[in-house]
Amino acid sequence: MTTTIPRRHAIDLDEFSAVEIGEILESAESMKEVLSREIKQVPVLRGKTVVNMFYEESTRTRISFELAARALSATVVNFTARGSSVEKGESLVDTVRTLQALGTDIVVIRHGQAARRIW
Repeated sequence: MTTTIPRRHAIDLDEFSAVEIGEILESAESMKEVLSREIKQVPVLRGKTVVNMFYEESTRTRISFELAARALSATVVNFTARGSSVEKGESLVDTVRTLQALGTDIVVIRHGQAARRIW
């Protein structure tokens, strides 16, 4: 299950070509088979850390991303703005840079400003 999608960020579906969308759908079909197994994991992200940063509450989205990362064998950390440096005024970019400095491999963000290019 490898993909040839050459991107670091996925902000909007409009940025994807028809070929890339086809590859994503093929991967989804493969994962459907994996999720029907007794052990619902593949080692694609083994040894990688995924941080889910949810500034906007969404139980279904947060759990969907967490389960997906775990199915790919990633270590998952869920981040909420409540009680974090964000409440003290730290910017979204600074928070992500801190996570990168700590060795985070993948950051998933749900934020009202995330649709804008801030990187």
